Formats: sequence, structure tokens, C-alpha cells
Amino acid sequence: MDRRFLAAIGLMMLVVLAPAVLYKRPPRPTPAAEVPPSVGAPDSATTALPALRAPGVRSPAPTAVPPLAAPAPAAEDTVVVSAGLYQYSLSTRGARVIGARLLRYKSMAAGDQAGAAELVRAGDGLFALSLVTGNDTLSLADWQFTPSATEVRVSGETPVTFTGHSGNYTVELTYTFSPDDYRMTVRGRVTGLGPNGGLLIVGMGEGLRNTEADSSLNAHDFALVVRPVAKDPQAISFRKVSVGETRIEPGPFTWVAVKSKYFVLGVFARDSAARWAAAEMRREDPTKVPHFAGLRLSLPVAADGNFGWRTYAGPMEYPRLGAMGDEFDDVNPYGWPGFRTILRPIALGFRWLFVQMHERLGLAYGLVLILFGLIVRGVLWPLNQKAMRSAMEMQAIQPKLQEIQARYKNDPPKLQQEMFALYKEHGVNPMGGCWPMLVPMPVLLALFFVLQGTIELRGVSFLWFPDLARADPFFIIPVLSGLTMFALSKLGQRGLPPNPQAQMMMYMMPVMMTFVGLNFASGLNLYWTASNLASLPQQYLLGQERLKRQGAAVVVNTKK
Repeated sequence: MDRRFLAAIGLMMLVVLAPAVLYKRPPRPTPAAEVPPSVGAPDSATTALPALRAPGVRSPAPTAVPPLAAPAPAAEDTVVVSAGLYQYSLSTRGARVIGARLLRYKSMAAGDQAGAAELVRAGDGLFALSLVTGNDTLSLADWQFTPSATEVRVSGETPVTFTGHSGNYTVELTYTFSPDDYRMTVRGRVTGLGPNGGLLIVGMGEGLRNTEADSSLNAHDFALVVRPVAKDPQAISFRKVSVGETRIEPGPFTWVAVKSKYFVLGVFARDSAARWAAAEMRREDPTKVPHFAGLRLSLPVAADGNFGWRTYAGPMEYPRLGAMGDEFDDVNPYGWPGFRTILRPIALGFRWLFVQMHERLGLAYGLVLILFGLIVRGVLWPLNQKAMRSAMEMQAIQPKLQEIQARYKNDPPKLQQEMFALYKEHGVNPMGGCWPMLVPMPVLLALFFVLQGTIELRGVSFLWFPDLARADPFFIIPVLSGLTMFALSKLGQRGLPPNPQAQMMMYMMPVMMTFVGLNFASGLNLYWTASNLASLPQQYLLGQERLKRQGAAVVVNTKK
């Protein structure tokens, strides 16, 4: 077999196996029922932790937030804010967000009984606040706030204001909700601050609640994502925080987000003068589920006491993420660093095409993937045709090529010159039979990321697959994929001289593809199987053409 062909096969194997090597399934976390109370809950909001100091805050702040005695919890009422897309729950204790139900997305987690997806973990509360002024730390998490309403139906831009008092301080916090989006604006004011202002510590809980049937795959994507000013977003996986470790990411940040596989909570700086100063991740309790980590952010507060931020709490629908600006759509990246520049445009194009085919043609997403596999092979048909015929020409000139190699083996420059002259005479491209084999690989990799992280495909069933984004529970489609790949290889060997290496690859590649495909999304294997089936006619016809050429060559040689 041509060494260039073997090199191409090796490269293809590397590309195909890369996702399986890099995308390792983590251990399944402890069931949600066994999760102890969160360290992000209000009763632990004043735990001693390293301070998230803002560069610009001139008050003589300490190097750590001092521990304070936790007061008895105040009475707690809930303010329910409802719209067509969501239902948020806010507590009068600390004016925290204690619930975020996304009404258009059901939870598929065990025990949730197909209710709406809930983002806030039990025991957690988003936006539990502490205020650092000078050497004092004032926790607002246990303040009793008075709301402007107890039940709100969002119509237009609808505000809900919470007011709380303690000592010389008064805090007014206003949440403004949008009726047709997952955006929320938070505006606040503290009265009683000194001329140096202060630092606001904003609790973000310990991560988003599990919403998926496969909790381990969901937890694999739990991460803190920060977007430094004038830099690309950076993701820090929860799995990288060890027990007892506190990790601080220094800002300033344009936005900070905590994400799961399909959902995200992002907070945006109000303006360029009030960016997030730092972000903190911590793991303190070894009995906690390892995929959760306490999160806090810091925000400088000027002397006038005004502060605020914008929030997105919802699904990672790409158009909505892009509408938030500041590259927020990159919170759900397609591809690994280094490959992302190439893969992301392809993946985004495929995502858009799939959604359009589903919505405009009324096709199920499973049919869309099958049709897409047929289209890809149809587009590549002329290229494959040309490449395979080039390979036939290479096979035809092998005797002359071997003669030249034997004649000029001691003269490399002359050998190269004569080889290129032979290629030119017969119109042969020595790489023409190899590179078309690699063309489908970027498509396959892009689809890998589309199917792993595109919320439009979340929970979509097809045939016996319960979810196109998850592995086939019966392993039928990976086996079919391997069988179709074997059939392609078998047809590709028709008319070729016996080659032990080619015979070995004909059996090894389908087996390896089947093995690595066992944990791939069933939709990915469905596409690959459809693509292979669409290639069988072309492979058969070219095999017939190769046999005819060999027969003609035998007749010519016999006459001679």
C-alpha cells in the first residue's frame, strides 16, 4: 500500500479517536437526595474566606472577610415572578433569587417527574450579598427585606423593589424583568457608605442544579466562565478545584457566568466603570459532591452607593446568547482550544442548518441528520470520484514508478524530477487519492460538538433513541456504523492487488470506530451511518470501473 495512504489512515484514526480520549466520562456524582446543605446558603454566607478585593477601592480593607456570628434567620416570604418563559422566586430574606424555573424546558433528572427545569440548587440562593466597608463586613443575606409586590406577572419591563435596613445602612435592590427574554437587570443603592465606598460580595451558589438524565455528563460541563476585558472568555472547570482549595481569578471582567451542559447563569457589568473585580471558587467540605464549588464575585461600590449588573438566567440558545453582546455566545464554545477557530464556524453553520430544516421543512431532527449525511456525501461525490480515479491512475503507473525508483535510487534530486515528470505525463496527483478521505473529518468533529452542546437537540427522541444527544442505550447504531464502514472498506479493496496491511486495516478500522462510537451521541452515529450508506453505490461503481480497467489491461498485454 502507498505510504501516503497509510499516513492518511493514521491521521484519520487520530482525528476520530481524539474526542474519545479527550472527552472522558467522569464518575457519576452522588444522587441529589444525598447532597448536604450548600455552603452557598444564607447561613454560611459569612464564612471566613479570602477577600475578593477590587483594585480601586481605597478603604483600608482587611485581607480576609472576618467571620461573623450568624444571627437567627429572619422570617422568609417568597415573591413569585412569572412570565411565559420562566418563573422566578425571590426571598424576602436577603432579597435573593431562590428559584429559576424555565417553563419551556423540562427537567430530565431522576425524581423530577418531568417538571420544568430548575436552575437553582436546593439550599442555594443566587445573589446573597455581603458589603465590605473599611474593616467591617456586613452580611445582607439574613436581612429582612420588604418587597414592592408579593406576586408579579411580567408585562413589559416589570420592576420589583426590595428595601432593607440595619443600623445606619439602608439597601434598596430593584430587579427588572423582561416578558419575552431571560434577561434580568439588578440595580441597587446603599445609603450610609463613607467617602471611600465599599466592596460588594455577590454569592453565586455552588453551581446550577442538575437537569439531565445523565448527571455525570451534565456535571462534566460545570464550569465558571469569565471574560476579562479585551480578552477571550476563559472557562475554569469545577473539576479542577480540589478539596480545601480556594481559587481566585483576578479581574476586571466584562461578564462572569456559571454553566452546565445546556443552561447558564451570566452576570454582566453595568458599565465600564463598574466591572466585576474578581471571581472565587472554593471546595471546603470533602463530603460534598465533587462537581459543585462555591462561587462568589466582587463588585466595587462607589461612594454614592450605586451598584448593579445585568443577568441572563436561561438556556444556551445561541441567538439569545449572541444578543447579550460581549461575546457571551462563546460561553458555549464549539471545539477545543487551538481547533476552535476552524471548527466553530462549521459547527455554528450546521446548528443553523439543522434548526432551519427542522422548523421550515417540519422534519424530525433524526431525519435531518440522515438527510444531512446524504447531502454531505452528495456534495463530496465529484471530489471522491476524482480522487478514486486518481488512485487508479497511481495504481496503473506503479510499474513505471518502481522502475524509476530503482534506476535513480542513488540520485535523489533526479529521482524526484523523474517522478514529477511521470505524474505530469499521466495527469496524476500523488495526494489526490488521500485528501478526500479527510474532508468528512472536520464535519464529523463539528457535529460532535453540535450534538454535545446544542440545546435544540436536548431530549429529542428518534426511533429507539431516547435522546439524540446521548449514547444509544442498546448500542445498535454504533454497530451499524461499524458494519457500514466495513462494507465500504470491502468494496474499496475490489480490483486491488492483495495487500496484508490493507486487509488488516479493513477489519481494524470498523472495529475501532464501533468501539469509540459506543459513548458518542446517537445522533452522531446516525449521521455517520447514513453517510456511509450513501457512499456504498459510488464505491461499488468505482470498484466495477477498476475491474474493467484491469480486464482491458490484461487484453492489451495478451495481444502484445
